[in-house]
Amino acid sequence: MGIVDLVAQRSTCIRRQVGAVIVKDKNILATGYNGAPRGLAHCMDVGCIRDQLSVPSGEKHELCRGLHAEQNAIIQAAYHGVGISGATIYTATYPCIICAKMIINAGITRVVYRQAYNDRLSQELLQEARIIVERFAPDGQPGGS
Repeated sequence: MGIVDLVAQRSTCIRRQVGAVIVKDKNILATGYNGAPRGLAHCMDVGCIRDQLSVPSGEKHELCRGLHAEQNAIIQAAYHGVGISGATIYTATYPCIICAKMIINAGITRVVYRQAYNDRLSQELLQEARIIVERFAPDGQPGGS
C-alpha cells in the first residue's frame, strides 16, 4: 500500500488523490492515479467540473475530466499489452461501480483497498463476480471486507 500512496502523489485531481497498483505473482504489472486523459488539461490547471456543477461525491461519475486510478491502471496494462487476468489490484479507495465493472471484465480476481466508499451496487457486483475483496488493516496485513 506504500506504493499505492506513492502513485497517488501523481494525481492531478483537486478533490482526492487516489492511487492503484496491479500485482500478480509479487510483480507490479501496472499503476494508475486519478487524473485527466493523456495530453488533456488537468483539473488542477482548468478547475473541477464537479465542483463547478456541485456534484456530490459518489454521484454522476461521468461528469469529470479525469479517470479513476483503477481505470488508469487497467488502461495502462492494456496500452502496454500486459495481461492482468488473475491479478490483485491494490487501491486507496473501494472501487466505484464503473471501476468494479472494469475490474470484473479485466479478470482481476482480488481487490485490496484502504478507505471505504459507499457504493452498494459496486459491492453487489464484485460479490456476484466472486472477486475477493479485502480491506487493508492498519497493521499492514489485509483484513476482512
